[in-house]
Amino acid sequence: MIEFTDWAVQILRRSHEAARRFNPDATVRVFRKGAGVEFALVDGPVAGDQVVERDDFTLYVEQGIDGTIDVVEPHDQVVLRAA
Repeated sequence: MIEFTDWAVQILRRSHEAARRFNPDATVRVFRKGAGVEFALVDGPVAGDQVVERDDFTLYVEQGIDGTIDVVEPHDQVVLRAA
């Protein structure tokens, strides 16, 4: 299950709104990369992705990823903390 800190919701909402100004299909996706995860803007989900709908944004999450999405400094970096 994916959860969010309040700060992460704010950052993801702003990212979603900014990206959609340039590409109406843009959405953030969380996926495994190496030993960690990466957050990237994509045009759509990959087969098997979980679609997490919030009031202010949509997030695509690679199957099997669980934890709490949070933000760290510098530069409001989005991270996934273990469940």
